[in-house]
Amino acid sequence: MALPETARRILADLPDHRRATFELRLERWWPDLHDAVTTLYSDPDDVAAALVTVAARGFVQRPDDLHRLDDRRLLQPDWFQRPDMFGYACYVDRYAETLKGMGDRLGHLTDLGVTYLHLMPLLKPRPGDNDGGYAVMDYRSVRPDLGTNDDLRDLATTLRGKGISLVVDLVLNHVAREHDWAVKARAGDASYRDWFHIYPDRATPDAFEATLPEVFPDFAPGNFTFDDELGQWVWTTFNEWQWDLNWSNPAVLLEFADVVIHLANLGVEVLRLDAIAFLWKRLGTNCQNQPEVHAITQALRATARIAAPATLFKAEAIVGPRDLLPYLGLGRHTGKVSDIAYHNSLMVHVWSMLASGSADLARHALGSLPPTPPSGTWVTYVRCHDDIGWAIDDGDAAGRGITGAGHRHFLADWYSGEFEGSWAEGVVFQHNPATGDRRISGTAAGLTGLGPSRKDPDGAFARIFLAHAIVAAWGGIPVVWSGDEIGSPGDVDWASEPGHEDDNRWIHRPRVTDTDRAGRVEEGSDAQRVFDGIARIAAVRAGLPMLHAEAPVEVLSDVDDGVLAIARRHPSGTLVGLFNVTCEHRPFPGARLRELGVAPREVLSQHELVESDGLLWIPPYAAWWIV
Repeated sequence: MALPETARRILADLPDHRRATFELRLERWWPDLHDAVTTLYSDPDDVAAALVTVAARGFVQRPDDLHRLDDRRLLQPDWFQRPDMFGYACYVDRYAETLKGMGDRLGHLTDLGVTYLHLMPLLKPRPGDNDGGYAVMDYRSVRPDLGTNDDLRDLATTLRGKGISLVVDLVLNHVAREHDWAVKARAGDASYRDWFHIYPDRATPDAFEATLPEVFPDFAPGNFTFDDELGQWVWTTFNEWQWDLNWSNPAVLLEFADVVIHLANLGVEVLRLDAIAFLWKRLGTNCQNQPEVHAITQALRATARIAAPATLFKAEAIVGPRDLLPYLGLGRHTGKVSDIAYHNSLMVHVWSMLASGSADLARHALGSLPPTPPSGTWVTYVRCHDDIGWAIDDGDAAGRGITGAGHRHFLADWYSGEFEGSWAEGVVFQHNPATGDRRISGTAAGLTGLGPSRKDPDGAFARIFLAHAIVAAWGGIPVVWSGDEIGSPGDVDWASEPGHEDDNRWIHRPRVTDTDRAGRVEEGSDAQRVFDGIARIAAVRAGLPMLHAEAPVEVLSDVDDGVLAIARRHPSGTLVGLFNVTCEHRPFPGARLRELGVAPREVLSQHELVESDGLLWIPPYAAWWIV
């Protein structure tokens, strides 16, 4: 591939070694780039050349310390798959008020063992209700109340010096109605009207609606909004003030490629690609997980690899397990799309096991998932900023003799506290009477018995540690949601903040007030007890090479119904995870461990393993990592 003339001029003043570096990267990633845009557009040569120019401009602007980071990451391509990766996610304003304030409270995170910090949406959103920051008004500016681009760059530099990689959201599917692109479209600019899906009447929207689900049926029913200024209908999957972008227009791809490199040059190491499943619209489908989504990701990734290869992509694809693996790359896209994806199924099945006291369904569902591609990995988590949707696959449920709808109903009852004997204090989010679907809001503590009423505090501590130990042993990057590391019961005053009153997800987005300004937790408190337990998980994990992402997860069958058992085989040895999801002692055959090649030594809780009549008895809600 010859350099496009525009790119050649941009690179002309660089030292020879820098220019040679760019040319070698172009040689390496040009086939991925051209293949992707050929799938998407009728003029692939022009689009690919324009993307190379975007990459060249970003490469020239990239600071020297980030060029050095690029070299280091290329020499250590598995850096994000290593067992010392341990994540934390928070809103800047709810953790430290400002970006500068984050720097004052890093002690809390380093004590926890954090090496991966996801700061929730911090780019400038629309005023007022903005879907928690996901209605972006300007991709090139930080929220003014949080700071400036320079503050973001300084924080990224500080984090990098402490071995912490910065993660930031990039919303791909839609922009705020107030974004300049949408403003120009409403003003009659034909070129910008083509950046969106705009229709003169309901004919086409009605045709699409026949197969489209509703994301927020309570407060944003339907998928299209009549805009008074336009006098026409606009595609709005999430809210009437979030306009879906038209990715079939190559101008959208070019603009976002430039935004990706802009953020990378500020020091962002991982970009969370929000709502990625929704990008491509196709009549007669649910307009999710279309093949073109993966071509778009491949084009963006190839462009970023040329300019800033230290930058990784994380797919926010909260989809069914059969649809999830393509986001990490399958077939022609293997190793060419997102590097990381959310393991939503694991999160759902952790909560399912705790409620039911049975690992049978989880064993069946999780054991049937294929391994991740060698170049990719999961983000695993007990909670995130969002509600919990009970994504139980009907086929998986039927395979274990239950109904998917019935189990989903049970889980919603259990975690809303409606089921007799439940220790949970969650709240129902987005009840859909037509389908019976009920999602749940609440912190990990609130859902395990450590909520405001403290229904079962002793059991809650055990369940909190068990849940985090499962996700930390699974592989990939375990991420703790802000507040869960200190056992926050949730924000009982969530509805008092302007713009939050109709969205009870803010109950599990508390301000982290149980720590002082330096980030220390009060000694002897519930918060300290939870913090110490999770920090222990992170510290032990960091020293276990069998928890490198390259070691596949094997879900063991033929074990007690109340026990989830996994094996992680690595050249350095094997780790067996035994997790009792019940309130009773459960057995596991000692001979089975010897068959797996482990001489029993439990390293997480340092529990002494003693066999009785050939059986090990696992205490209630215990998590054992055996090597």
